[in-house]
Amino acid sequence: MKEIFDVTGMSCAACQANVTKAVAKLDGVQTVDVSLLANRMNVEYDESVVNEKQICDAVAHIGYGASLKVQKEVGKSSMKSDWEARQARVEAQSQAAKKRLIQSIVLMIVLMYIAMGEMLHLPMPDFLSGPKNAMITTIIQALLATYVIFIQRHFYMDGFKGLIRKAPNMDTLVALGSSASYVYALAMTFIMAYGFGHGQRMLVEQARHALYFDSSAMILTLVSIGKYLESKSKAKTGDALGKLMDLTPKNAIVLRNGQEVEVASDSIVAGDIVVVKPGQRVPVDGTIIQGVGYLNQSAITGESIPVEKQVGDDVISATINENGTFQFRANRVGDDTTLAQIVRLVDEAGTSKAPIARIADKVAGIFVPVVMGIALLTFVGWMIYSRDFQHALNNGISVLVISCPCALGLATPMAIMVGTEKAARYGILLKSAVSLENLHNIDTIVLDKTGTITEGKPTLQDLKNFSHRKDEALLQLSASIENGSMHPLGQAIVQAAKEKGLSLDTVTNFVNVTGRGVKGTIQGKSYRIGNVAFMKEEQIAFDEKVTETLSAFANEGKTPMIVADDNVVLGILAVADTVRTTSLQAIQAFQEKGIHVVMLTGDNKQTAQAVAKRLGVDEVISDVLPQDKEAKVRALHDQGRFVAMVGDGINDAPALVRADVGIAIGAGTDIAVDSADVILMKNSLLDVNTAIDLSQATIRNVHQNLFWAFFYNVICIPMAMGIAGWTMSPMFGALAMSLSSVCVCTNAWRLRFFKEKVVAKEEAPKPIQAEVEPIVNEPHGQPVTMRINGMMCDHCKARVTQALESVSGVSHVCVDVEANKAAFKVDDTVTDKELNTVITEAGYEPVSIERSTETVVLPIEGMMCEHCVKRVNDALTSVVGVNHVHVDLDKAQAEVTMEKDTKIDALKTAVEKAGYTMKEA
Repeated sequence: MKEIFDVTGMSCAACQANVTKAVAKLDGVQTVDVSLLANRMNVEYDESVVNEKQICDAVAHIGYGASLKVQKEVGKSSMKSDWEARQARVEAQSQAAKKRLIQSIVLMIVLMYIAMGEMLHLPMPDFLSGPKNAMITTIIQALLATYVIFIQRHFYMDGFKGLIRKAPNMDTLVALGSSASYVYALAMTFIMAYGFGHGQRMLVEQARHALYFDSSAMILTLVSIGKYLESKSKAKTGDALGKLMDLTPKNAIVLRNGQEVEVASDSIVAGDIVVVKPGQRVPVDGTIIQGVGYLNQSAITGESIPVEKQVGDDVISATINENGTFQFRANRVGDDTTLAQIVRLVDEAGTSKAPIARIADKVAGIFVPVVMGIALLTFVGWMIYSRDFQHALNNGISVLVISCPCALGLATPMAIMVGTEKAARYGILLKSAVSLENLHNIDTIVLDKTGTITEGKPTLQDLKNFSHRKDEALLQLSASIENGSMHPLGQAIVQAAKEKGLSLDTVTNFVNVTGRGVKGTIQGKSYRIGNVAFMKEEQIAFDEKVTETLSAFANEGKTPMIVADDNVVLGILAVADTVRTTSLQAIQAFQEKGIHVVMLTGDNKQTAQAVAKRLGVDEVISDVLPQDKEAKVRALHDQGRFVAMVGDGINDAPALVRADVGIAIGAGTDIAVDSADVILMKNSLLDVNTAIDLSQATIRNVHQNLFWAFFYNVICIPMAMGIAGWTMSPMFGALAMSLSSVCVCTNAWRLRFFKEKVVAKEEAPKPIQAEVEPIVNEPHGQPVTMRINGMMCDHCKARVTQALESVSGVSHVCVDVEANKAAFKVDDTVTDKELNTVITEAGYEPVSIERSTETVVLPIEGMMCEHCVKRVNDALTSVVGVNHVHVDLDKAQAEVTMEKDTKIDALKTAVEKAGYTMKEA
């Protein structure tokens, strides 16, 4: 059984180690993971042997507090409330520490002035000056130091409590150092009083110069400064998690009895119908049932380009609806939403332990007792060597206060937390700190082909026509037959036909031969489409051209689909899964790191080799069944390789589990992929490269922190012991100890500035052709201007354009979003009803349709060639209201069909900007 406990009272890595040790030694406890940053403890235990109360009692016995974390009802939003409670607790502690610190600093300034003012020749009041007033200044110093100790009494309470229960911590070192100074100063005060009473001036002077009240108070104050700065650095480290929490809107609009009602987002339950308008955030996960929206998903997936969402598409909580209005049915609410899962993963990974952290934990566990031993040895050694009690005490106290177990304990968790949160910003979710550390060790990466290297969606790539038909007619025929099939290859052909606006014929006698192909009858004639085996079964003969084409397509990694009638092959359509635009870039980045890249696929060897050659992978393993992928990964692992497997997280589950690091790519809303260690929210292999780079940066930061922590203690402790021949003031030791922790926190915080090294390249622009095609005077259609409400951006423009172009007989569509209108040409078959219908279905409001236009002839001067014709044509076409342009070079004129309200001055200006002159029509 696994449970989470809240732990209180921990102040340093030694506290963390003490709690871990106390719980780990209980019978029945299997694993213990204590987080100093989150004040949390994860315990896995056998509930038949040990229970929650015994675990809490074990923690309480060594001076700390523990309580079982309350798990709220499933479906209710507890993640955010827990975070807010934690932040409120941290803020309250920070404010209390700040108040104590300010009071201590004010008192310390006064104390230091009184203690050192005369020595520094600062102006002093008469009653505090000279040996005769030494008793007065001593009593004032004692009172001020006592008040500082009272303000910072938590160091004594926690420190001595740990010492009594044999679990010393950093507070123990501070308390021992400060109390030793204070007790020694009190002893000197009594000696001074004795000297005054017995007239022994020499004894008074000796005691007067051996007071340590200022040191005892200064130690506490300086350590408090360091602890306060450390807490501020920790708070900054968790900023990203807090920002994730704030992404959920406080309120949302839901339908209640057919009416829109604003409610708190936390009150939404599964099944509610939620309304999202432009500019609003999606409050929970769900599926669109009405309308269209363009969602900015950058907060979740890292993608900056808005994604169009239509009826049937899933929407993710915390994404922003940039345009459009839609309704969706809530599916996952509260702690089940994608955002809540992301926050939980980031929080758990950030506060978990990486293997490298175990080293620091082991050292921190014995650090405080060892330092106490060194301090005692230093005191005894100097007493024997110099017989100077004051000098020996000074060095012993310096050893106590300069030692810093905090730097050791914070070195790894601070870097891990920042690295984990930074990864989440890129849409990379790490399940644990182990995953983050392991990523930088990868030397072999295995890539599943379909859906990982490729889009996972076949498209029509090529068409070879052996018939007398035109290519479009052959595609139309093929799509008509395949329309009855749900096979991905067949649907790729159907989709290609639809994109070209081809209408599909009615098919009778349709037959689907599983694993072979399909056949059917169109207008009384029989046709079939399928693979080579199917054609052989249908006794269709192949000539040399067909055989060569089949071989050529296979060599290119394409799947050939043969189209035939009852006698001969009519053509071959080549379908292939498109390689993602980022895959080649990512594979090159892997190889630059020295990583061996393996492509794992169920495709035949010929097709796999073709894809591998194009991508340049190092090794290809083909003809692999899904259940055999795990064995292939295990074989690589057995060769001594550190293997990462990248797959879709579902059918690759066994292989993902077997790999040293399992990476699920494109998990989308299904982020809880149990088999993966790393979950990528986007469909890009470049994120794998970013994850590796971030892992390397994080581990490098951890090494820097550990080096500084160890180096600091190895150098400073001998210095404090006086081995180098000098004496260090305990005050400087306290200051150095505080700064060491702050330096570690600040260094970890630098990871927030990490940036991905390889970003997706934009497609190169097409080269400009050497020859410009002449402008052809196409047959005129009837110009139409349509007023449309609801358009707001380029996405709307594209959607309206697509809707109008889908109507047979509509051409030359030009949409102006700002003017709320679209201009296009129609033939005699297009009706106003058809136009209104397609605009309404696209989610916009048709207002009016105007078919009245006029045609003018404009004399143009300065045209000399076809380049000039193109420039003038483009200039006039860009003018809003112009429906058609025909430029005649020989006649030096342009015939323009335009709306009646189009101004001639606008045409003239456009022509002049192009570098030509237009005379009045």
